[in-house]
Amino acid sequence: MAYISTNPFDGKILKRFDAITSAELEQKLQAAQACFTTQWRGTTFDQRRQILARAAELMRERAPQLAELATLEMGKLIAQSQGEVALSAAILDYYAENAEAFLAPETLATPKGQAVVESHPLGVLLGVEPWNYPYYQIARFAAPNLMAGNVVMVKQASNVPQCALAFEQLMKDAGLPEAAYTNLFASNDQVAQLIDDPRIRAVALTGSEAAGAIVAARAAKNLKKSTLELGGSDAFIVLEDADMALALKHAVAGRMGNAGQACTASKRFIVVEAVADAFLDKFQTGLSAFIPGDPLDKTTTLAPLSSAAALETLLKQVDEAVAHGARVLMGGKRAPGLPGAFMQPTVMTDIDAANPAYRQEFFGPVALFFRVKDEAAAVALANDSPFGLGGSVFTKDVARGQRVARAIDTGMVFVNSAAMSTPELPFGGVKNSGYGRELSRAGILEFVNRKLIRTA
Repeated sequence: MAYISTNPFDGKILKRFDAITSAELEQKLQAAQACFTTQWRGTTFDQRRQILARAAELMRERAPQLAELATLEMGKLIAQSQGEVALSAAILDYYAENAEAFLAPETLATPKGQAVVESHPLGVLLGVEPWNYPYYQIARFAAPNLMAGNVVMVKQASNVPQCALAFEQLMKDAGLPEAAYTNLFASNDQVAQLIDDPRIRAVALTGSEAAGAIVAARAAKNLKKSTLELGGSDAFIVLEDADMALALKHAVAGRMGNAGQACTASKRFIVVEAVADAFLDKFQTGLSAFIPGDPLDKTTTLAPLSSAAALETLLKQVDEAVAHGARVLMGGKRAPGLPGAFMQPTVMTDIDAANPAYRQEFFGPVALFFRVKDEAAAVALANDSPFGLGGSVFTKDVARGQRVARAIDTGMVFVNSAAMSTPELPFGGVKNSGYGRELSRAGILEFVNRKLIRTA
């Protein structure tokens, strides 16, 4: 398969890259294994810390170029690309500063002798990463695992090859041994071969449910650990005592960030009847203010979707939902007047449990709006989903918000905020949203051997 960089704003092909050959893949895998066994696993935390800190520094120095690449390849607004670069650098710094403490030996209380649990690296890891955050997704996989002493190989999405190469070059320029981080322009079949290979010790994937099922099955067949982050359909609950201005601000930002192409984007807006009309009116007003245009232009507020294929998928979902009884309150069509993959900000309602849209993820600027009678109904609707990644609850009563958050069956819930990601907050879900955690201390413990050493 070819890796093609295409600008979603105008559809022009920027660059093409050939996929790796089988012989090249074997050479890179041999080099990665040798790097782990003879070099990287034996480095000290201080040595690793210096390299990752330098990588973070270089990332900030190169922020203008890196941000422009992300915008050109997947269409992200330039300000949001700049924000992604800053967050990715912060993740590198976070693990550079905290990894040693996170992995410090733990002495256990035992009646006789001594018992210590130590953290040891597993070896060569494979990361299969998506296009929607081309630096952040890699940083949150690579940073903790490199600091733990593992070696990483990364298969990035085929539509962001320049971002993938830029990140690999950054790591090399920071002083990382060449084979400690390897970018792979690999095919799906080659990914399967890698998972089968005994030199690959574990695999992490961020992507679709279908891809996750394939990777999980392959890893399980080979008795290898995997982590999966598979997206979601996050509920955004507005209770009758919510600060309406705050809820609306986060509702618009939570649905429209990255043109709606985020697994933790707010997607299902569940509003108590007492405030539903007021919320819906102002929510539509907020969405109608978005202006499509060149995402490199700072005055543009509506970015294109990542590709023409992504746009067609979203349009088909909307049409299918309408065919099953949904009502479009605004939008629902391709944004007119521009050549790129632009979708109008869209709000749909009257979606019952028999509608396919009820259980789907809409990966773009499409909001599903639900009215409920009370808090209990809101929680029940939030939980009636195959996904369980994140969610939001808005109420002026913080204790109430925390109680509702505990009742929502997801990996993350944010009280009086749309979902967010920072280095110190664990990221991950349950149900069809996957398993395992990234970021925080939890992220660095996924792929280490927690080895017990007991002395009699």
